[in-house]
Amino acid sequence: MKLADKPKGGGDLKDAVYRSSGSSTRVGAGRKEVIKKFPVSANLTDYECAYSSFSWEQAKKDINWFADGKLNAGYNAIDRHMHDGRRNKVALYSIDAQNRLETFTFQDMHYLSNRLGNALKGLGVGKGDRVFVFMPRIAELYISTVAIAKIGAVIGPLFSAFGPDALKDRLSDSGAKIVLTTAELKPKLDEIRDHLPELEYVIVVNNQGELRPGDLSFEELMLGASEQLTPAHMDPEDPLYLLYTSGTTGKAKGILHVHNDIIGLHATTRWVLDLRDDDVYWCTADPGWVTGTAYGIFGPWSNGVSVVAYEGRFDAASWYHLIDRLHVTVWYTAPTALRMLMKAGDEEVHNHSLESLRHILSVGEPLNPEVVRWGMKVYGLPIHDNWWQTETGMQLVANLPCLPLKPGSMGKPLPGVYATVVDDEGNELAPGQLGRLVVRPGWPAMLRQVWRNEEKFKEYFKIPGWYFSGDNAWKDEDGYLWFVGRADDVINTAGHRVGPFEVESALVEHEAVTEAGVIAKPDEERGEIIKAFIVLKDGFTSSEKLLEDIKEFTKRRLAAHAYPREIEVRDSLPKTRSGKIMRRLLKAWELGLPVGDTSSLDED
Repeated sequence: MKLADKPKGGGDLKDAVYRSSGSSTRVGAGRKEVIKKFPVSANLTDYECAYSSFSWEQAKKDINWFADGKLNAGYNAIDRHMHDGRRNKVALYSIDAQNRLETFTFQDMHYLSNRLGNALKGLGVGKGDRVFVFMPRIAELYISTVAIAKIGAVIGPLFSAFGPDALKDRLSDSGAKIVLTTAELKPKLDEIRDHLPELEYVIVVNNQGELRPGDLSFEELMLGASEQLTPAHMDPEDPLYLLYTSGTTGKAKGILHVHNDIIGLHATTRWVLDLRDDDVYWCTADPGWVTGTAYGIFGPWSNGVSVVAYEGRFDAASWYHLIDRLHVTVWYTAPTALRMLMKAGDEEVHNHSLESLRHILSVGEPLNPEVVRWGMKVYGLPIHDNWWQTETGMQLVANLPCLPLKPGSMGKPLPGVYATVVDDEGNELAPGQLGRLVVRPGWPAMLRQVWRNEEKFKEYFKIPGWYFSGDNAWKDEDGYLWFVGRADDVINTAGHRVGPFEVESALVEHEAVTEAGVIAKPDEERGEIIKAFIVLKDGFTSSEKLLEDIKEFTKRRLAAHAYPREIEVRDSLPKTRSGKIMRRLLKAWELGLPVGDTSSLDED
């Protein structure tokens, strides 16, 4: 389908009201805006019917189970396609930093992961042992992830830009037995090796130098390993992967997920990503983070879909070229990346065809309505935002293809998921009321442990009967959920509660602003005022006149109490690797507070 043929959106812009503490608070424009889409053929076509009738027992039927009632997420990702007609289908398009392309079929991945699995077993790796993967987005990362799962060990994804301190925290806390890495990244591990007494081996891809005691060559291990492997039969509650996520203070915490996750990942991949057998799918998230593991590996491969892995750095022209080169049909990326593409300009889009694209999604932080409108203008497609967390393990709330899209909303809860807004005692709130975003426990991919920290685990369930997300939100009359901010991010200025995302969304709609982060700053008169940190678009220069114009623009978009009284222009904003603006770091810098764990900071 040509760009000119793609459906365009529309809809009136109207204000809406939500209520907090009994008083009405105007939160900005666009709450009634709906992108009206032409009928589409989607995997999930009738949301209301599916939501009212679905049970997770049904979803279990889409997963391959062993005769003894056990399963294995790695087997479901790769091995089962040896028997369903997909063995010769491309599983992985791997593009390295030099733009060289390699392809791997499901059969290739089957045998390669078998060989590595046997090599790991030969080193004494068994069920429950923690094996970490510290690599850039190369084929060996994907082979390793599946192999670890197939032998019943616990996968530990690590982002390739982590420094020695971040590595030491995670490897020490987890008691990692083995790390698989590359020759380029190995020096970071060498620096901390003496602090990791439980680490037995470091397996090195493409090693060119001398190996120290305990180091092994990936290629040599693979050369001598058998291609035949019987996958471990795992109980649904057996550990699958251990994902570390940074908190506001202290060390990163390890979130443990289990093989049962594959049930939720398989279903949500079909519903939210809308993946089909003929799709070429690109998830731009690194597998060192939950999105890149859950929806860059297990979810799409369980559905037998061809996956793209790109080792190169972000560049608008390169990304668009890759989409055209591989005929990518479904694209899952982050709001920060989309804003950077928006900053690169419409002309760059027009230099490429992009006609293969049929579905675009975003995750990692709320997606500003302006970016959705821009996407409709330049791609001819709506950008579908969705909400979930490392702890939830799978998508829980989404703007589904079969539903009208409300720019700026999280969407609706998925079938099998009961997500709502409650007060601090757990009482559900009426539409329009600001409260805590919670989910009723019971979805298949919910976290099972915080590694070696039972007290931290209990905090997620501190509101009786609910999983507490730590996010504030409200629900509209149509059942759509709207993110307001993290529970500790909401600003109380002159008695009014203001969500930072509302202000940030208004700021980036100004013609001069490309990114914005908002914090609460203590103020003697108002309790707190709103301070904004912004990045200007190319061609704009900071001046008192411009900053006053931005303030007035925001005041007009929101309300007299909801505009930033202070604005600071910066060259860039601190973000996590997954693209979230680190407001807590902005606040710490502004107020001279401890910065806490910064291992997830994107320093590119």
